[in-house]
Amino acid sequence: MIFSSKHKNLSVIAIILLLLANGSRGFGQISIRELKGGDLNTINTAVPFITIAPDSRAGALGDAGVSTRPDLSSQHWNVAKYAFMEEDGGLAISYTPWLRHIIPDINLAYLSTYFKPTNEQVVSGSLRYFSLGQITFTDIEGVIQGQFTPFEMAVDAGYSRLFTDHFSGGIIFRYIHSNLTSGQLVNGEESKPGIAVAADLGFYYQNDLRMMRNDASYAWGITLSNLGTPISYTSDDEAMPLPSNMRLGGRFDYDLDDYNTMSFILEFNKLLVPTRPIMEGDSIIRGRKDPQSIVLGMIQSFYDAPGISYDDGTYSTGFREELAEVMVSAGVEYWYQNQFAIRAGYFHETSVKGNRKYATLGVGMKLNVFSLDFAYLIPTNGQDSPLANTLRFTLGFDFESLKL
Repeated sequence: MIFSSKHKNLSVIAIILLLLANGSRGFGQISIRELKGGDLNTINTAVPFITIAPDSRAGALGDAGVSTRPDLSSQHWNVAKYAFMEEDGGLAISYTPWLRHIIPDINLAYLSTYFKPTNEQVVSGSLRYFSLGQITFTDIEGVIQGQFTPFEMAVDAGYSRLFTDHFSGGIIFRYIHSNLTSGQLVNGEESKPGIAVAADLGFYYQNDLRMMRNDASYAWGITLSNLGTPISYTSDDEAMPLPSNMRLGGRFDYDLDDYNTMSFILEFNKLLVPTRPIMEGDSIIRGRKDPQSIVLGMIQSFYDAPGISYDDGTYSTGFREELAEVMVSAGVEYWYQNQFAIRAGYFHETSVKGNRKYATLGVGMKLNVFSLDFAYLIPTNGQDSPLANTLRFTLGFDFESLKL
C-alpha cells in the first residue's frame, strides 16, 4: 500500500514514513559529512505532540507554565500547582488548529479537570487528542483502498498535595496511543499503533512578601515529564524515545494597587534525550554512543553533546552545545481586578536545535465561574514558519462546594 494526500501537504506523509521506516533510534547518529554540510543536530523523539502547549494562557506567555499562577490547565505544566487552587474543582477545554499555515485539517484538543477531596489533596485528569486529518490510501496503480484519519492521544491521571503552606508536589501517570497508519505495510512490515506509558513528577513553591509598601509574591516550579517507555511502530523497528524533559522556572508578582497586578515569568526547558554523536563510517569521532537504558540516557543527555560545527570545520565545546539545547520561555501577564488579563511572551530555541523562535500575545477574562482565554503566535525567525498564525482557545469552568 502507498499513501496519497487529500487536502493536505505531502510533508505529513513524509513525516509518518520517516517515523516508521527509519531503523535507527530517534536520537540515532549523524555523519560528520551531514553535520558539516549544515544539517541540524536536533534531538528527535516519538510523539512530539505531547510537548505542544495545549492551553491559551501558557500559549500567550511564550509556552511558560511550570511556575505560573495555578490554573485549570496545570495538569500539562506542573500538576503540583493544583494544590494551591482556591476552588474545589474545575474543568477546561482547549482547542488549537495546528500548522494551519500549510495544512488545513490538523488540530489539537485538550480536556483537563481536577477535584479537591480535601484542602491538602487533589486528584486530576486530562485527555489530549491530536488529529492529523484525513489521508487516502491507494495501491501502486492509484486505486483507492480506503481512508484513514491518523491520530495520537494521551490520557493522564494525577495526584498532588500540599506538604506545607507554601510547598506542594505531585505525580502523573500517562498512557500514550499513537496510530499513524492503520496497520498499513511499511517496507514490507505491517505497522502497528505505538503504545507507551509514562510519568511526570512536579514540585511547586510560592510565598508572599512586601515590596515598596505593596503586596508581592514569588514562586518557582520544576517538573520532570514524559519519563517512560520508548515507542515502536513495527515489530522489528527499534523503539524511539519519548520526549522526556526537565522544565524549571520562576515567577514574580507585584500588585501595583488594589486593582492592577503584574506577573513576570522566566522558564527553561531541556529534553532529557541523548544527542546524536558525529560519525565517520562506523566510528564515533565526537559525542557518545547511545545508551541502552532510558535512565542512563536521561543522565547522559547533560554531557554527551558532540559540539556545534562551524563553517571552517572546527567545533565548539560540548558544553556550548548542551547550553544550546536549553529552550527559554519568558512571559508578562497583567491582571485587572483578577477579571481581565493581557499577556505577552517569547519562546527561543537555537538555530542548530530547531530554530523555533516566536512571540506570543493573548487575552483572558474571568467572570464568576466562567473563564475564556485566547492566544496568538507570531514567528520571529525570519522564515515562512509553519507555526505562523497559530491560534489557541480555552474555555474554563470553576466548581465550588464539591468537597466530600
